[in-house]
Amino acid sequence: MFEGKNIWITGGSSGLGRELAGMLAKRGANLLLLARDRAKLEKVKAELGGARVETSVCDVADPAAVEAAFKDLAARKGAPEVLINSAGVIREGYFEDQRLEEFHRLMNINYFGTLHCVRAALPFFKAKGGGRIVNIASSGGLLGAFGYAAYCSSKFAVVGLTEVLRAELKPQNIILHLVCPGEFHSPMVEGMTEGRTPENLAVVHTIPVLEADKVARAVIAGVEKGQYLIIPGRMTRLTVGLGRSIPFVGRAIVDAKIGKSYRGPKR
Repeated sequence: MFEGKNIWITGGSSGLGRELAGMLAKRGANLLLLARDRAKLEKVKAELGGARVETSVCDVADPAAVEAAFKDLAARKGAPEVLINSAGVIREGYFEDQRLEEFHRLMNINYFGTLHCVRAALPFFKAKGGGRIVNIASSGGLLGAFGYAAYCSSKFAVVGLTEVLRAELKPQNIILHLVCPGEFHSPMVEGMTEGRTPENLAVVHTIPVLEADKVARAVIAGVEKGQYLIIPGRMTRLTVGLGRSIPFVGRAIVDAKIGKSYRGPKR
């Protein structure tokens, strides 16, 4: 279902976006990768062969830049048929220690970045009579996690937006997919390893950390099957299911783990 399709991926220069690009390239897709780092984008293009890969430097947090980039790329390379919103950032720390600017930064990239790209792509989907949007959220958008006040807030917003868009856009033949992985190995996650709170590690690593390629395979398989909610990893699905169906049990387990490791902010 991907061969010959124009697939646009934000955050396509690293992490899950990069993994998805590699797998979709092998399936014959025409790829357009958007990210902020030109050097990383060019490296990925070279690694993927380059013939059916185009790149664009774009900051998804800037709505005007997103709209201009989408119009320019569609004119040059053809309109998107699938949009994968994978651009995102993460921040972990005690709520009291996180600066207000960090909350705004994560919301601007994770939530508004997704929103900007959907709005910019909609006219092209409507003109073609349909399309697909894959929003990469997080299990942290379904369940709160210690230390992720800024991150979970932004991902809960992505989940809420996607729920609304699924209903509103389905009659227009625009299909939504919501991806909620647990933690997986990526430069973004590994970049925050030093200094993470012990409480966060105790809770989050209850679920095994996945490899990015496993998450990417689950995303592609879920889209092929027409799944709306895609949660890669059996343990992640079980944990989310428990947390949403019997929340008091999930909270009791989390509280017990935090109680054993609690250090708290120093000030």
